[in-house]
Amino acid sequence: MTRLFFLALELWYLCRDPRPLVRTVELHLVPEVDVDKDINITVRGSDWYWAVTAVMAVSTVVFMGLSFTVPRRKRIFHYITAAITMVASIAYFTMASNLGYAAIAVELVRGDPKVAGRYREIFYVRYIDWFVTTPLLLLDLLLTAGLPWPTVFYTILVDEVMIVTGLVGALVSSNYKWGYFVFAMVALFFIAYNVTWVGRQHATTLGSNVARAYLVCGIWTIFLWFLYPIAWGLSEGGNVLAPDSEAVFYGILDLLAKPVFGGMLLFFHRNIDPVTLGLHIRDYDDVMHPSEKSGFGSAAAAHNRVTGPANGVVAENTTATTADQTAAV
Repeated sequence: MTRLFFLALELWYLCRDPRPLVRTVELHLVPEVDVDKDINITVRGSDWYWAVTAVMAVSTVVFMGLSFTVPRRKRIFHYITAAITMVASIAYFTMASNLGYAAIAVELVRGDPKVAGRYREIFYVRYIDWFVTTPLLLLDLLLTAGLPWPTVFYTILVDEVMIVTGLVGALVSSNYKWGYFVFAMVALFFIAYNVTWVGRQHATTLGSNVARAYLVCGIWTIFLWFLYPIAWGLSEGGNVLAPDSEAVFYGILDLLAKPVFGGMLLFFHRNIDPVTLGLHIRDYDDVMHPSEKSGFGSAAAAHNRVTGPANGVVAENTTATTADQTAAV
């Protein structure tokens, strides 16, 4: 009875003041380590990023300004191209501010003082940029070729896989990063096949202006895209290039792949009517052609030799319709 009394008294005391309970618990915590990058950009790298930011921003204004020189129904390529450089300018603004990065332990420790250290600055914001802009670049290209929408969407999906696996590989510290690199390369080869072979076949059926525009812009894009894995292998992958050199490498590629590509594409599209590509985009004050009232067409409508397409679903075949009408008479 006495024992129960003292036990109850002890419980009452502990409930009144819970601090002894806390003191009796021994926590075995891992000591907090202040992990930060020791392989990072310098002021020169930041200045370069600011310069690229300015070029991307000015390009966005120029592309949007050029859109006002054509009717609204012909502005789709201007809008897509301006969106590409706009997103890129935000990404480069972030990197110039030394934000949007993760400190990742390097797999290969180098003796070069410029890349000596354990943790490298990896700009994940660069991959966010690519996740948004590379599908838009492909959309610019594949719409120019008049490819069917299923092919366009599937190519864009594979492109997203390429970007995500590249990001995961960059954030992995072990040699498993090269496995993700292989996944990304397989995706890149698939994209290259669709652009250089499938897309070119479609573009050649839409006239010399379209074929020329697609050939130049397509080869330009794929050539540049195959240089990105080299930059990745020397930077995030192999820790060979210093972050400042990485900034210059990626920056030049992005400038050529986005503003320069956009300028070339819009230059060629001066002589291309979107209707030729099956893009029957109507403005509010446009009068719909009778042949368009039966439905909406695909980007590959001209290639499939049908008329009356507009924005996505193929209309009826003119030849077959005419034959049916003749038979009815």
